[in-house]
Amino acid sequence: MYYTRTVFMLLFFVFVSTSFAQKSIDATLSKFNTESVPYISIGELSKSEGVLLLDTRKKEEFEVSHLKNAIWVGYEAFSLDSVVNKIENRGKPLVVYCSIGVRSEEIGERLMAAGFTDVKNLYGGIFEWKNQGNPVFDPQGDRTNKVHAFDRQWGKLLKNADKIYPQPKNRKKE
Repeated sequence: MYYTRTVFMLLFFVFVSTSFAQKSIDATLSKFNTESVPYISIGELSKSEGVLLLDTRKKEEFEVSHLKNAIWVGYEAFSLDSVVNKIENRGKPLVVYCSIGVRSEEIGERLMAAGFTDVKNLYGGIFEWKNQGNPVFDPQGDRTNKVHAFDRQWGKLLKNADKIYPQPKNRKKE
């Protein structure tokens, strides 16, 4: 009985962990995104001029690294009023990005609903940007190989960087 239950629990754990593991950026984006915000590829972005990059990740992710000249707007802390105050021209080309492009799609939708007319979502986000060998920068503006991997499951999609994971929150002593 004990052996059967142990085997069952082991098989259950393996099934659950592999079922929810992210297999590829393409598969993950097709699962979670609706393409309501048009994508821009890494190659297209590399050739673009005059684009304003908006980082929609958590501040702690942005502070590990970000795309050059990106402006942090956040996701949970996102404030449409703050963006509107910074960007007067609603026709300015904007590219939103996050780890792979899921959170940034939602922020892109909000920007489009507010009247911004040229909003694109970076396909694959900072993970794909780095996977393709492009540079990322720390808060001092220096190149780094570090990228905040969000968590261990999502981090499997980041192949070409030093993965930084969130620090555990301090627990109160009881």
